[in-house]
Amino acid sequence: MTAPGAARHTRRPTLEEVAARAGVGRGTASRVVNGSPTVSARSRAAVQAAVEELGYVPNGSARALAAGSTDSIALVVPESETRLFAEPYFSGTVSGVATALADTEKQLLLTLLRTPKERERFARYVRARRIDGVLLVSMHAGDPLPELLQRYEMPTVLGGRRSADEQVPYVDCDNPGGAEAAVAHLLARGRRRIATVTGSLDLYAAQCRLEGYRAALRHGGHPGDPRLVAQGDFTEEGGHRAMGELLERCPQLDAVFCASDLMASGARLALREAGRRVPDDVALVGFDDSAVARHLDPPLTSVRQPMELMGREMTGLLLDQIAGRTGESAARHRLLPTELVPRGSS
Repeated sequence: MTAPGAARHTRRPTLEEVAARAGVGRGTASRVVNGSPTVSARSRAAVQAAVEELGYVPNGSARALAAGSTDSIALVVPESETRLFAEPYFSGTVSGVATALADTEKQLLLTLLRTPKERERFARYVRARRIDGVLLVSMHAGDPLPELLQRYEMPTVLGGRRSADEQVPYVDCDNPGGAEAAVAHLLARGRRRIATVTGSLDLYAAQCRLEGYRAALRHGGHPGDPRLVAQGDFTEEGGHRAMGELLERCPQLDAVFCASDLMASGARLALREAGRRVPDDVALVGFDDSAVARHLDPPLTSVRQPMELMGREMTGLLLDQIAGRTGESAARHRLLPTELVPRGSS
């Protein structure tokens, strides 16, 4: 008897083998792989299990000959719709992607993956080759989706990395450099008890911004104090909560670097509630240089990351992959610069 998964040898498994493993006809297996709803739940489950066991990947070339390109790409966000519409990073990226696609025949499909059911449905779309490529943003550490897409030979580009040794093509910004510039700015203004509100630390961008904060303190000759680090979650509420924690631990802090403008907005509210003036008592710096930064009172000093440019660059890389224009490894990994924008809050 063959153990599950033992058929994953070098030869590509066929649809006939999938059908045989599932105990259904080839036509039924084909309908499941192509996402047809006209299949019983029992047969669908059997075919999907066989696909996973055998490592079956639809033949993209044959499918393209039969049906042609889908002329669509998916922008996948593994977050809630609340965060999607609240966080400036996402709106800027979407705008850049849409701009890059404006002169092409490609349609943009925005896909939120919030539950296992939604992930399973998206995987079926990928297996059925209903899209030509995928853009992934906000990938958390350990998320297996990029590898799944690579296994299905689906062109894929990440917006941001999951780790320092990311192998999937990506476009990222200089997160550590931007954070270091922000804290160096605060040190140059005479601030000495500088705190930080981090983002969710299962995101590599948040880890990098925390490292940039620590690097600036080291270079400035200031030992790090763990009491001055509070974890947020890139939301306004998270920034408000984390700022409250920092004020309880270190009421004499005189500056705060927040890893996003939204969290800085929440921190600003907490400081006001505590009777602390910005920037007189506490200087405040954010990250993103979004509309939030310009509309705060006082306007927020922030690190500008080129969100729209990131969307355009991601799309360009993906279109190159789809067209078979694959170049050197360095060309598949792009790092964009950041810029500190000083305003009244610091």
